[in-house]
Amino acid sequence: MSIRTIDVREKVMEKNDELAREVRRRLEAHRVTAFNLVSSPGAGKTLLLERTLACLGEHLEIAVITGDVQTQNDAERLAAHTSRLVHAVVTGGACHLDARQILTALDAIDLNRTDLIFIENVGNLVCPAAWDLGEEAKIVVFSVTEGEDKPLKYPKVFREADYAILNKIDLLPYVDFDADRAIANGKRTNPDLRFFRTSALTGEGLDTWCTFIEAHVRDAIVA
Repeated sequence: MSIRTIDVREKVMEKNDELAREVRRRLEAHRVTAFNLVSSPGAGKTLLLERTLACLGEHLEIAVITGDVQTQNDAERLAAHTSRLVHAVVTGGACHLDARQILTALDAIDLNRTDLIFIENVGNLVCPAAWDLGEEAKIVVFSVTEGEDKPLKYPKVFREADYAILNKIDLLPYVDFDADRAIANGKRTNPDLRFFRTSALTGEGLDTWCTFIEAHVRDAIVA
C-alpha cells in the first residue's frame, strides 16, 4: 500500500503568494501605496483609521479595504470619513484577509485616481502575520492596555511589520504600562521596526503619523 500526502496549507500559501505578486504588480504599475494594518481586537485600529482619513482625506486619494469576521461595522464607520467606496470583506469566521480578496477589491478601485490603500485586517495578531496581501508594508497596532510583552508573545507579526503604532497613550497615567519597555521589546524582536506613539482618541501623535504617511506616499508617486 502506498500513501500520498498532500500539504494543503502549503498549496494554499503558494497560491496566495502568487496572487499577492499580482496585487503588488498592479499597485506598482499605478504607483499606489498599500499599507496592511494588523492588530488584536480592541487596539483602536478603526478609530486610528478614522482619524487618519480625516487628516489626509483632503490631500490624498485614499481607498479602504476592511476585513471583519461577521459584520460591516468597521466599514460603515470608515465610510463616514471618505467619499470613496469602502470595500467590506466579511470573512465568515476566517481570522485573516488573503490576497484573493484584495485582488477582487482592486477590480472595483480606480487605481488611476488612487494614491493610497489602507487594508484594515481582521483583529488578530497570529493569522494575518503569515499572509502576504501584496502590500508595501505591514503596520502592527497595539495599545497600552495590552502589556509590554506583546512583541515577545507574538513575534512573527512584529518581525514581518515595517512599522508599529503604540496606541491609546492617553491612558498611560492610568495603567501599569512601561512604553519604553514595550518599544524595546519590539526592537528586540525586529531592530528595524519604526515606532509611532498615538492616541486616536485625543489626537496626540497623529500629526507625526499623518506627516509620515503623506511624505511616504508623495515619494512613491514621484519615484
